[in-house]
Order: sequence, then structure tokens, then C-alpha cells
Amino acid sequence: MVLSQISSSFKARRDSAATGMSPSYCGQRHMVLSYYEHRRLIMLSHLHVMDAKRNPDNIMVVLKYFLLLVLLMSHALSATLASQSCPGPDSSYLLEEGASFGGVGWTSQQLTVLADGLVVEADRLQEQIDHLSLISVSAAPAVTRVLFTSEDVAARQFIRSLMESINLTVREDAIGNMFGRWKGIDENLPPVATGSHTDAIPLSGKYDGVVGVLGGLEAVAALKRAGFVPRRSIDIIMFTSEEPTRFGIGCLGSRVMSNHPDIRRFLESVKDDQGNTFDEAAARAGYPSSMAQLDEVVLRPGTYAAFVELHIEQGPLLEAEGIPIGVVTAIAAPASLKVEFFGDGGHAGTVLMPERQDAGLGAAELALAVESAVLETKSIDTVGTTGVLEIFPGAINSIPRKAHVEIDVRDIDGARRDRVLDRIKQSVEEIAHRRKLRHKIKLVNKDPPALCSKKIVDSVMSAARTLQLQHKLMVSRAYHDSLFMAQIVPTGMIFIPCAGGISHRPNEFASKESIATGVKTLALSLAQLSTDDISGL
Repeated sequence: MVLSQISSSFKARRDSAATGMSPSYCGQRHMVLSYYEHRRLIMLSHLHVMDAKRNPDNIMVVLKYFLLLVLLMSHALSATLASQSCPGPDSSYLLEEGASFGGVGWTSQQLTVLADGLVVEADRLQEQIDHLSLISVSAAPAVTRVLFTSEDVAARQFIRSLMESINLTVREDAIGNMFGRWKGIDENLPPVATGSHTDAIPLSGKYDGVVGVLGGLEAVAALKRAGFVPRRSIDIIMFTSEEPTRFGIGCLGSRVMSNHPDIRRFLESVKDDQGNTFDEAAARAGYPSSMAQLDEVVLRPGTYAAFVELHIEQGPLLEAEGIPIGVVTAIAAPASLKVEFFGDGGHAGTVLMPERQDAGLGAAELALAVESAVLETKSIDTVGTTGVLEIFPGAINSIPRKAHVEIDVRDIDGARRDRVLDRIKQSVEEIAHRRKLRHKIKLVNKDPPALCSKKIVDSVMSAARTLQLQHKLMVSRAYHDSLFMAQIVPTGMIFIPCAGGISHRPNEFASKESIATGVKTLALSLAQLSTDDISGL
């Protein structure tokens, strides 16, 4: 391979000399070629020097390394001579030429050598996770970190400091999405990205979302330590408010980034439990022009070439099967309803059963109807939950005169999920009519499911194979920021096991070994995606 590199390099110089091109054009072309070839060879050198360290007695490995050094010196000398004989390339020509170059192109051997050079500092990463968990309203081991609170702001400052410590260029948008960029060789190409969230619902655990943010930073740090040089820039994103705790809608940052329908109208009208508008809460957290600059948060088409999110599974399958890596192929999407029943209430002892208009019984019957509607699909991928059921006035000797119900339905098949919603709405009508109740139905959200990019799935599987990790294709039944990123950029997810499948509870747990395995898989995936030609992804 190295001999062919040298041969093709000198052939290119001979051919350009024979074309009769003007010195200016020839020199410009040579400089552009030299730049990209030079960086390509630098990367190959990093890979081969690691190979040479592992195989010091293999004469062919050592010979390839020295031949690469000779070729690098040749390129450096050629670039210098070209710069002296002709003016530098204009920017439009550089863009045109740069767009035509593919990445390094990964052989299994090169990927293996890079994998061998990756060192994940698992203890330090665990310390960062533990430190972040202490930035919380609730006492350890529980974590409570809600959007735009002082704890949320402190967590943001901590993440920014970590980004800056590994020399990433950091910026925040108007609603607090944070981006840390590792600049690649060709900044004109759309970057690849990874990331997740750090906000936490009340009394939850310390791994949900956090593994994707801190693990993403460690993946970049490990690649840097290994001497990797990305062609495309790599962004680490900390998304604002993936959890719906404060304003009742999840994945707030990624919804705005993907220009989700009605999100502006929602943010203009919504208030939290204390009566604060989104704009007021954002301003107190240091984002004074959030609504005025909302359009600037929206990502243009082609902003990113790929997005990969590392996350704990939040389910039991990987642990139960003893599999360290889950490769996500689809992300189920939620739809949610709010239903209210209104009856006449009355004294629990004096109103006879045939005369009652019991809103509480209407709610109880609806909860069972939700279960029936889901089971009728006969699909394991369809799930429904009556997660909120509130009875008013809530006294043991008073017939409920009002009931408030909130329902969540999820599926990877949007049409099938929507049929379940229709069946539930029909049940509301039937229950209200039979029990002589008044009712209201509000559709809170109905998000589209997402399929993961085959290219990204293949890259993650390739990384897992290189690391000799057993892995399985699986569906994400929880929604994540990836669900909305998938609407605007090719997207994939990597799952790692969590103990007992437990999440959103203080005893949520993922071992540092599992996290390190996920970080290595993410790092190799990012390496491939940031150097391969994925313009047609």
C-alpha cells in the first residue's frame, strides 16, 4: 500500500508536468493536492507508527513506516517549491478541489490499529459523571436538574469548562444548546456530531443523557490522544431540556433546531408551574433574547453530515442477553393526550349508584381502554401508558366530579400508533356518553418515528466488530434528541447496558466498563464518519 502511495504520488507529478498547464493553474492544483495528500499521509503515519510499536520485529511494518516518512518529506518539499513558483490558490478553487477528495478510506487493519491506540480514561470519566450528579436540587444518589435553574446553569458551566480543557471551540445558541467543535482539516465540509443532554427529571439518576455528553467529550479526547486527525470537524452538542419537566414538552432544544411544527407558538404561550414564561426563565438563566433569536437556532439543511448519540439503553435487553453494544435502527415516537371528564359529584353515602355521574370511574375505565387499544395491535413495538390520573376533589367521602388523565402512546410505526390514538379517542366518547359525563380531549404532541441512517448503523457495527464486541440491532423505545435530529440529518444511536434496565430513578446505573466500551465504539464511529466520503449519506 505504501509503495503504491509513493508510485501514484510521483506519477501525479509527472502527469501534471506533461499536460502543458499554465504554471499558475498547475501550481494551484498541486498545492491543493499536496495539502490533502499530506494530511492523509500524516494520518497513515500515525496508524503505522502504532502498528510498528506493536510489531517492532516485523521488518515489513518498520519499512512501511520509514517509506511513509520519506513520502511526507517529499510532499513538504514539493509544496514549498510550488508556493515559490506560482500564486496561492484562490478560495473558490480550493473549495472546488477540496469537495472532490474522499477521506482516508478505512481498511480493517487501519481501523484495528486506531482502535488499539485508543485509551479511554474510564476513572476520570466516572469522576466527571459523579461530580455532575452533585449539581442537583435533590440529595445523592438522586439527581434533579431542571431547565434554567441555578443547577442547570452550573451544569452548563461545568460542561463548557470540560470542552475548553480539550481545546474545543465553544458556542451557545439563544436557547442554550451548547456546541464544542474539534476543527477538522476541511472546515468547508459539513461536520459530524455527537451529544445528548444533562438535565434530569426530579429524583432521577446520573447516567441518562450525561453518558452521551461526557462520553462524547471523552471519545474526542481519546481520538486526540491517539493522534487521529479528522477531515470533517466534530461537534459535541449538549441539548437544552431533553426532559419535559419544566414546560411540559421534551427535546426542546432539538425540536427548535429541527424547526418542529408549532414549536414557536408553543414557546410563546407556555408557562411553568410558577407562571414564568419560557422567555422569562431563559433570561434569568442568561439567555435574554431567546424568543427574538429563535430562528437563528434552527439548523439549515446540510449543517451536519451525520449525528450519533451514545446513551444508556434504559431497558433490560442488553444486560439480560450479556451484549455490550446495541446498534439502534429505529426510534419510537410518542404521542400524548390529555383527557378530562366532568361529572356532578356528590356525597358518597347519599347519591345512589344508578344516579351517579362519577368522573373517577370514567378515568379508570379509560385507563383499561388504553391497554386494550394497544393490545389489539398485536405488535410488541406498540406501547401505551396512562401515566397521570388525578381525581377531584380527592376526598374519601366525595364522588369525583372531575378527573384528569394523561396518556402516552409510542411505536416505531407512526400509522399504527395513530390508529391506537383514534381508538382511544373513540373510547373517551363512548365512556362519556354511557356515564353521562362531559369531556375534553387535547392532543399534546404527535411526533414522527425515525429510522436510523444505514451508513451510520454500518459504521457503528464496523466499530463494534473491530473492538471484537458482541452487538445487536435494536429499537429505541424511549425518545431522545436523536428522534428530532433524524428529521434534519442522518442519525444513529449507540446503546450500552444499564443495570436492571432501570432509568429515571436514583438507582439508575451503568458500569464504568460499559461506559468505556460505549465511548470506544463511539470514537471509532466518529473517526470513520469524519474521514469517509459521506456526502451522499
